[in-house]
Amino acid sequence: MTELQVRQATLDDTQAISALFRSQIQVWQRFDAEGRVQDVEYHQLTIYERWLHGGPWMSVETAAIQLCQLLIGAGIPLVATLGDEVVGYAEAYHGHEPPPFGDHLHVAYLIVAPDFVGRGAEDALMGALRERAKTLKAKTLTVSRVGDATATVQLQDHFDFEPLCRVQRMSLPARTGQIFYRATEHTNADAAQIRGWGMPVGRMTSARQEWEHLWPPTWETIPELRNQRTHRLHVSAAGQEAFVCFRQQLYDPRSVDIYCWSPKPLTNQLVSALRDWAHREGYRNLYWVVADDTVKTLGPEAELSGYSVEICAVTPREPA
Repeated sequence: MTELQVRQATLDDTQAISALFRSQIQVWQRFDAEGRVQDVEYHQLTIYERWLHGGPWMSVETAAIQLCQLLIGAGIPLVATLGDEVVGYAEAYHGHEPPPFGDHLHVAYLIVAPDFVGRGAEDALMGALRERAKTLKAKTLTVSRVGDATATVQLQDHFDFEPLCRVQRMSLPARTGQIFYRATEHTNADAAQIRGWGMPVGRMTSARQEWEHLWPPTWETIPELRNQRTHRLHVSAAGQEAFVCFRQQLYDPRSVDIYCWSPKPLTNQLVSALRDWAHREGYRNLYWVVADDTVKTLGPEAELSGYSVEICAVTPREPA
């Protein structure tokens, strides 16, 4: 009998991994010339239109680039195989952050082929990640839990989740402020710069995963993504150093999502500096994902806007 095995992914697995991700999409859609949503066949979509359904894994072309980045050190890609068939995929990021996360391995994706759900691939992949965490001396495995996200649904029958932090999305108007700060373009994408730093704004997964997704300009080779303005800055305000990414929203060009890495918690002074910088750049609305205990730092004008995400530690469930 062929046994289920787990190994590091290779470029030869690109097509199979992409197929696993695409199997999660029920309907392929795009906007027509009049701005109406239409259902279409997958092959009718451009690479960018496929991207809008779930990022780089939606096309073999971009999936190969993503897998290359992971294999040269951005993250950890693993596949579960049965014979020659890839039946599952896991992707994780090793991070070093202040408490409550510490030295951890964040599980970004855990996807199993529909015909193999519940047949051991989930446990095998998580077991391999636990072993990798031990090798890296990472003390915790974490996941982000929001709604029916695949990475948590496929784990909930076998693993326990201990909430570490809840973040929520807030909106705040851009506004000029009377504060001295310095903001300069920062193009160095080496993740070693954020080792030991936290992510007080924008942390929906892990500081390392968000950095690898946002800071390298890899995906600006796609014209539509390049046209969506992204500003990568080194900001100093009242003694606080931070790397800040402002990303223009797709359907509201005067609104921007903020992502911030810093060795210190968010301060009122840094909030004022970022609001001022955004206003000078022509933005009018800023969106911040912050921990519950940080909401008050945004001030009285902040409003709840949308979703919340829970970041949890994952441990195997003891047999009943």
